[in-house]
Amino acid sequence: MPSFESARQVKHSAANMFDLVANVEDYPKFVPLCQTLRVRSRRINDAGDTVLIADMTVGYKAIRETFGSRVTLDRKNLTILVEYIDGPFSSLQNRWNFIDLGTPEAPLAKVEFFITYEFKSRTFAMLMGSMFDTAFRKFAAAFEARADVVYRQA
Repeated sequence: MPSFESARQVKHSAANMFDLVANVEDYPKFVPLCQTLRVRSRRINDAGDTVLIADMTVGYKAIRETFGSRVTLDRKNLTILVEYIDGPFSSLQNRWNFIDLGTPEAPLAKVEFFITYEFKSRTFAMLMGSMFDTAFRKFAAAFEARADVVYRQA
């Protein structure tokens, strides 16, 4: 099963990076391959976490696919878990962890991203597999660049 993992230090607080990644509605503005994102529902679970059900449409050239995910936003532990619901995958799961390394005066955080996925269709996997791999490699940089814009730091 294909997977990708990234850990980067960024000049922003872990809480700010959590908020940026949790703001899924903005993904079409900066996330590679993301064309649209619609939140179907939003609720608070028994643990106090926000749980979203969201549909993301990804595409490259003439190919477009939409998939649904359950997104659990655990603010207390600064983690985000994304679990696949439906669409072109047989499985997909990704996890974000945000760890403060700096101070309020000099924010610094470690951002960890991990994803595993497998397409239902071998044909689709051959068409989009390398594009997904390339996009995942650009994810961390895209979120860091977006944080620089949102939080006004260079």
